[in-house]
Amino acid sequence: MAETDCPDPVRKALLDDLDEGFAELYGAYRGLVFSTALRLSGRWADAEDYTAEAFLRAYRALSGYSPERLAGLQPRAWLMTILMNVWRNCARAKSRRPPTDLVEEPLDGADPGEGVEAAAVRRETGDELAALLGQLPDEQRAAVVLRHVVDLPVSEIATVLQIPQGTVKSHVSRGLRRLRVLGGAR
Repeated sequence: MAETDCPDPVRKALLDDLDEGFAELYGAYRGLVFSTALRLSGRWADAEDYTAEAFLRAYRALSGYSPERLAGLQPRAWLMTILMNVWRNCARAKSRRPPTDLVEEPLDGADPGEGVEAAAVRRETGDELAALLGQLPDEQRAAVVLRHVVDLPVSEIATVLQIPQGTVKSHVSRGLRRLRVLGGAR
């Protein structure tokens, strides 16, 4: 495949120049990666860390890719796979550390570019959703977030989570059912 034959502008930019292409990749997907990280972690600061780590890993990986591999890259699913690995690794590392209940963690701040009314609405619904999602088992939370927040098709979620499509459907269905029960209990 010639570089000019690539239909995706992000892949084309990556094929033309890695640094400029990465800037294009970052611009196109930073919001998606951050919002997914926020829904997975429930904390603004963690989401920022996971997003930064995911893009750092993506850049390092891209530097070793051949033009053929870049031409066949599915950026959204690929970035979600990296983010899921970062999230899992951080969750694993946190579970190994002793709990730190000595200091109450401060509430996460609002986006500085956001208006007051929008921040209040986001905060209220975001906190409620984060609390509900936080009660789901990790595999259900990941599947629900990827399906209904990121809007990935089941086939891409199966690729990202490295599980069969039927299992993805099961996790999404059970997660949504549990969210309805949890939401009704409030």
